[in-house]
Amino acid sequence: MIKMKTIKIIFLFVFLVAQISNSQELQFGAKAGLNLTTISGDETEELEGKVSFHLGGYAELNISEKFTLQPEVLYSRQGTKESYDDDSFSSDYVYTFDYLNMPVMFKYYILESFSIELGSQIGVLISSKAEYQESEYNNSYTEDLKKFINAIDYGANIGFGYKLANGLNFSARYYLGLSNIKKDDNTDGTYDAGKLYNNVFQVSVGFTFN
Repeated sequence: MIKMKTIKIIFLFVFLVAQISNSQELQFGAKAGLNLTTISGDETEELEGKVSFHLGGYAELNISEKFTLQPEVLYSRQGTKESYDDDSFSSDYVYTFDYLNMPVMFKYYILESFSIELGSQIGVLISSKAEYQESEYNNSYTEDLKKFINAIDYGANIGFGYKLANGLNFSARYYLGLSNIKKDDNTDGTYDAGKLYNNVFQVSVGFTFN
């Protein structure tokens, strides 16, 4: 069940988009692309990058000749994986976290078509799971991890974009997670539960409709 705090965040984001949608300088578009995702933090040395995807829509509001504001709503598949391998045994763990991400980007157009962008992002966790495969006995199972992962993630984005006159555009962006995604299971204060952070590199192709 979605918590009240999560509902408030989504409502505020929708309100922001609704407020700026009255402007005559507003354009809408859709985008999709690849994610290269990792998890950083405590005891993450063995974790590997994972290739996944994102898709969604955006609105771009012209603030001035050089500056625009671009809120987005993206479904983003993130996570990591790890592998163990020796002469007789191998196992693979794949951790998948699905988010509804809501970035708000400030874009500065250095040239007419080329921009740099900087902004913040809030993500709402939709689902999380671990998939395990072990070769020796051909075992596999899937575990729901939602009880171990915080419902809200937030962080910062930096990137650049390039747009064509026909509405087609391209962008690359790096997301640095600033909130611990791991729930603190240390209830009595006797140990450090550890911290984990999302990191995502995105390459996107988009199209602006008007």
